[in-house]
Amino acid sequence: MSYISKKELQQSACEILKNLDCENLKPKDRMQIPLQEMPSQDPAIRRNNMEEVAIGYTPEQAKVEALRCLQCKNAPCMKGCPVNIDIPKFIQEIAEEKYQDSIDTIKVSSLLPAVCGRVCPQETQCQLYCTLGKALKDVEQSVSIGRLERFVADRDAQNATDVPIEIKPETGKKVAIIGSGPAGITVAADVRREGHEVTVFEAFHKPGGVLMYGIPEFRLPKEIVQREITQLKKMGVKIETNFVVGRTLTLPQLLDEEGFDAAFIGSGAGLPTFMNIEGENLVGVFSANEYLTRSNLMRAFEEKAATPIARSKKVAILGGGNVAMDAARTAVRLGADEVYLIYRRSEAEMPARIEEVEHAKEEGVIFHVLENVKRILGNDDGMVTGVECLRYELGEPDDSGRRRPIAIENSEFVIELDTVIVAIGNKSNPLIPHTTEGLEINKWGNIVADEDGKTSLDKVYAGGDIVLGAATVILAMGEGRKAAAAINEMLVD
Repeated sequence: MSYISKKELQQSACEILKNLDCENLKPKDRMQIPLQEMPSQDPAIRRNNMEEVAIGYTPEQAKVEALRCLQCKNAPCMKGCPVNIDIPKFIQEIAEEKYQDSIDTIKVSSLLPAVCGRVCPQETQCQLYCTLGKALKDVEQSVSIGRLERFVADRDAQNATDVPIEIKPETGKKVAIIGSGPAGITVAADVRREGHEVTVFEAFHKPGGVLMYGIPEFRLPKEIVQREITQLKKMGVKIETNFVVGRTLTLPQLLDEEGFDAAFIGSGAGLPTFMNIEGENLVGVFSANEYLTRSNLMRAFEEKAATPIARSKKVAILGGGNVAMDAARTAVRLGADEVYLIYRRSEAEMPARIEEVEHAKEEGVIFHVLENVKRILGNDDGMVTGVECLRYELGEPDDSGRRRPIAIENSEFVIELDTVIVAIGNKSNPLIPHTTEGLEINKWGNIVADEDGKTSLDKVYAGGDIVLGAATVILAMGEGRKAAAAINEMLVD
């Protein structure tokens, strides 16, 4: 797809609006309105900077896109929203240019619209159920719900007045939140609103969890995350950084010795998974977690960084999800001459968002699909020199519904490179379960919790990736909201 500038997209939207009778649109008229592309930086420029790639809709584009919504009475899109945002209502308010009403509608259900509008996979959630997308037989032609959410959230941030959030009278109850990612932020805000004292414990030196360390600046500017953290502090939430629950203090110590009346575990799924193949211990092999944390949190892309990343010339990323795309696009920006993405299925089976795949291609990432690394090669000094790959073909679907990759015998070949980044998934860190007697976990190491987030221990709740495994921001928020409601109810009894 050829690059179209923001100015050209805006002009096109203006022309569309001129020719529309916006007050009398029928469903068939709305179905003929073209999807509004997201303005972005020129690929030739953005591959050399860390600034946000997607620029955001103009007001004209937002109105055109909002007018595509069929305003279905049964609102099927809401079925795919984990926090049940009134999607048709906020979109209609954009169409009517009632932007404050629109963001107010979203905020009834979602605390992080600027974040979710950027990073949530709407095409597998709300947009998957969109009637327009189904009528046009293409989910990519659904109403761009996420882009519209981002539009009003960003507009709200630009025009924000410092209106304090109402907090109920102090109750004297204390709640500990372990982890400051999407689930933890949600629980902290909802519990604090009820007048309970809230302390968030974060292992890293900066709060924000995966929003801060896992998602690159070019996809989610850190000032947006910081804005939400600042809002929590204004509400009176205490945030303790460099505090590793299970090491600094255990969960039982927080409850029994520090006097907390309840605890929520939202520590995420930050333990990387490796392939267990020959050569994974060579110098030049990274987990995507380490690579992205060094870049995003430690700002290794800056020349003066205290913990820089050695500059690579040829990089291979193993995996096909959003984390793999983030790692590949980060490697491009860190100056690699060539970046390969190696994935054992076809592009159609990739779990990454379509938009992220397209952006990676535009920025020069070279895709090696239906291939997988058999072993990592190194020299006598223990440094990576290449990978030996095997070619694959697709067989019948497996339990995930995707076609199973089958290795082709005697198809080995070698790619010379100096860096390998493994991005094949994460699992839960075992530290808290191992230091908390009686806390039930499942066979994957995730904490077992009921539909309200209640764990096997009294006064202890959990949610987000530590329960679900690696999931989405909005799913973690949805889990957090349910757990917060249960905690608030428990503290009143």
